[in-house]
Amino acid sequence: MNTPSDLKYTKDHEWVKIEGDTLTIGITDFAQGELGDIVYVEVDTLDESLDEEAVFGTVEAVKTVSDLFMPVAGEIVEFNQILEEEPEKVNDDPYGEGWMIKIKVTDSTDLDSLLNADDYKSLIGA
Repeated sequence: MNTPSDLKYTKDHEWVKIEGDTLTIGITDFAQGELGDIVYVEVDTLDESLDEEAVFGTVEAVKTVSDLFMPVAGEIVEFNQILEEEPEKVNDDPYGEGWMIKIKVTDSTDLDSLLNADDYKSLIGA
């Protein structure tokens, strides 16, 4: 299972790449593996400001639909349009082409609550 050490993680299985005040967010390799084949990703909150833990969208797999949660408060500034035509990118490349959204952080101190790779591995028992 792939858990890159340069990313941060949430207990809800999202990963976060920090680039200044912009965060790129997706679901972890563990999460996509648990969900199975991803068939649809819906994010209808583009250009909205949401609080930490708010639902920003859903990911639909063959057998289930799961909510996607904001890791920190911020404004959603971009959605990965590739996922509209190729949602399987989440399975094939969860940390690369399978990213879901980019946000502008409201309060950078919120980043302190994110997990590092070792803490996330402990959470999932890896």
